[in-house]
Amino acid sequence: MTARSYEEACAGHRWEVPERYNIAADVCDRHPREQLAMIHEHHAGAVREVSWGELQDLANQAAHVLASLGVERGDRVAVVLPPTPETAALFFATWKLGALLLSMSVLYGDDGIRHRMQDSEPRVLVTDAANAGRFPDGLVPARLVLGERTFDGVPTRFETLDTAADDPAQLYYTSGTTGLAKGIVHAHRYLLGHQEFEYCHDLQPGERFHGMGEWAWAAGICPLLGPWRLGAVQCVYQREAGFDPRKQLAFLSRHGVTNVFGTPTAIRSMMSIGDARTRYPQRFRIVCSAGEPLNPEAIRWFREQYDVTVLDYYGLTESYPLCGNFPFMEVREGSMGRPMPGYDVALLDQDEREVAPGERGEICLRARSNPHYPLGYWRLPKESEETFGGEWFHTKDAARMDDAGYIWYEGRSDDVIIAAGYRIGPFEVESACLEHPAVAEAAVVASPDARRGHVVKAFVVLAAGHEPADELAEEIKAFVRERLSAYAYPRLVEFVDALPKTLTGKIRRVELRERELSRTQSQR
Repeated sequence: MTARSYEEACAGHRWEVPERYNIAADVCDRHPREQLAMIHEHHAGAVREVSWGELQDLANQAAHVLASLGVERGDRVAVVLPPTPETAALFFATWKLGALLLSMSVLYGDDGIRHRMQDSEPRVLVTDAANAGRFPDGLVPARLVLGERTFDGVPTRFETLDTAADDPAQLYYTSGTTGLAKGIVHAHRYLLGHQEFEYCHDLQPGERFHGMGEWAWAAGICPLLGPWRLGAVQCVYQREAGFDPRKQLAFLSRHGVTNVFGTPTAIRSMMSIGDARTRYPQRFRIVCSAGEPLNPEAIRWFREQYDVTVLDYYGLTESYPLCGNFPFMEVREGSMGRPMPGYDVALLDQDEREVAPGERGEICLRARSNPHYPLGYWRLPKESEETFGGEWFHTKDAARMDDAGYIWYEGRSDDVIIAAGYRIGPFEVESACLEHPAVAEAAVVASPDARRGHVVKAFVVLAAGHEPADELAEEIKAFVRERLSAYAYPRLVEFVDALPKTLTGKIRRVELRERELSRTQSQR
């Protein structure tokens, strides 16, 4: 989909959602068998090219195996596997049977997996030998340990179940910052709402694409399915452990990837590589980022290294992307862009009235206005009605819209810091901190203060080559004060080894706030 301007993209947009729709039929079954689907690289170095014919056969075999274990329409299939062609085939197999996919990261802790399993009650758990020992007997009715010979002799023909576009297909659990994770149920149609791969990524058939997110949440699974739906070739890297920016850039360079989806955490980690351009030359055409706002300095670093402006877009597991930056529109660094074509997004006050340009409001989406809108929370009808049943879906994210319609993120609504009567958004303070060469990561919260009510406190992870010191803390304070204002700079700076984060890499400011509250209470 090519547009010459934002206005043209919005004017030409139409939602086309058929009554009958199945993700597997659309994304997997319809591709020519000889066409390349995936280039998979194992961390040990083995590279495997997979055609659509091979992947279609694997998906049909997996559907037969799941059916033999009792999986039927409406059942849940839990998957705890690394990213491989067989894992993708199991995803498709689940949808072929009309079941719901619950994919979980191998990085989840045992408690996190147990909660999701007990809450969702899957019919089958599929895992591998490396992870099988984590799941005690009795946790699930059937367990399949995937091996090299699992699909040997299994028929390669299977008729995909006819499903309605509104039938449930996907169960995601929110990473959240408080409480137990809640399951969010999406229908098959939700994939049709992921038009960021057309508007932001401008994907072309046969283009080599890579998504850095894990296949366990929306920012990992949708960048797998969306590009495939448009005919892209998925370049998949099976990492040995956590994210290594050097190995990641080397992988992208080896395979000539031209279109990339990266998380802000991953992109920021690359900034430690000063000679990325010469050490890891790339063929990037489009690079996008989502999950949390990407700081302006990360955008500038990527442009300096690879002559590409990272296009940031925004949304939540419940519905995304709500807004974004596009190749046909000027990028204003630090902005989340403008509302996605087809998404009715507004900044509202507490009475659900639209705020004026420049005023702070909550990012809201008009309910049931796009195919991505969820069916609700899993087995939580009251919470579903409260969250999704009204006229607007409230993201609880605060932002301002400028006169040109660009949206500027200011943090979670409950992250706002009120200090001496001033309202301070943590994101702008964190971005200013990150401009300092000694700062690798920063998180800003309110710290109780007897005189001002609260003051701004920054938790700082130092870049390599820098050591904690009172002088450095004062330098960072002055640095931010000069760039922001006399009231929005951090009056307190604490150096830490790491910031608490969710599994998707989002900073858990709530944990830092609670830590500050406990600290100040203990000092009284």
